[in-house]
Amino acid sequence: MGSFTSAHIYNNDDHEDNDIELPKSMNGDDLLAIFENDTATNALQLQREFLRVNDKASDIRVMQWNVLSQTIGQHYDKFVNTPRRALEWKHRRFYILQEMITYMPDIFCLQEVDHFEFLCRTLSTQGYAGIFCPKPDSPCLHVKDNNGPDGCAIFYLKERFDVIKTKKKVLPVWTISSNQVAIIIQLHDNWSNKDICVVTTHLKARPGALMSSIRKEQGRALMECVSAYSDQCPLLICGDFNAEPTEAVYDVMCSSTSNLGSAYALDGKEPSYTTWKIREEGEQCQTLDYIFYTKNKLRVDAILEFPNDGQIGENRLPSLVYPSDHLSLVCDISYV
Repeated sequence: MGSFTSAHIYNNDDHEDNDIELPKSMNGDDLLAIFENDTATNALQLQREFLRVNDKASDIRVMQWNVLSQTIGQHYDKFVNTPRRALEWKHRRFYILQEMITYMPDIFCLQEVDHFEFLCRTLSTQGYAGIFCPKPDSPCLHVKDNNGPDGCAIFYLKERFDVIKTKKKVLPVWTISSNQVAIIIQLHDNWSNKDICVVTTHLKARPGALMSSIRKEQGRALMECVSAYSDQCPLLICGDFNAEPTEAVYDVMCSSTSNLGSAYALDGKEPSYTTWKIREEGEQCQTLDYIFYTKNKLRVDAILEFPNDGQIGENRLPSLVYPSDHLSLVCDISYV
């Protein structure tokens, strides 16, 4: 257990999965079998289908997902209808892996990661490498027996991509550093012999005009940094923006100068929800998560559709069969 400091922070290491021993490589089914006994349920995961935009072969599959921090989910979020078992880490880690391995993207963009070492060790058996950027003052660190800070992470297939350069960024608000971060990574795609810049972030939460203004400023800071760092490469910017499409930060991301589009807004309209939960303050069904892409350099070929309310269930998310309050976004794209 971490030591108690004068700032009342229990600064633990990422240690909860130190007992796991894994081979260097294995197939996905064998990996899941190692953790399957932890679930104490034979329930199937949410069934989802891909919506094909065209019949052309795709170059890259990317997943955007706020996986739900273990510490935040158990101590802060107050999911009043979620069974206690569904919030236990040994239950959740199986379903997190199951979601990832089911879709096996080339690139993962993740938020609220507070078990990065677990993901590194498990996903490395599937050929992935990762980079992590913790929040400077993660709320996880203020909870006893935490597993370290939460933050953003990107994982990519080692065989396919070479890292050209990376940048970890604390997003400023009116020139003052905030507690929100971003990762910018420029990759060389060996299969297509092209470069691509991938970004993930998690903007300030909470409703209200002030929070909306903060998110707008964070979006501006992110775009300035990305513009200076991307070398005009095709862009994929993924994240939990904590903002509905009506908020100003959405316009910042999709402005005419950025030339970005939203992968899930195929008909000009975003999906009805990317997160659906019931907290003490009531039910929240919102669209907060996005995959933005460079419209003149990338093409959307398919998106993973969202389950309907009947599939999600009346108690909403997280649940015994889905480990996060946010649904993953999965997109097949191609270079143009």
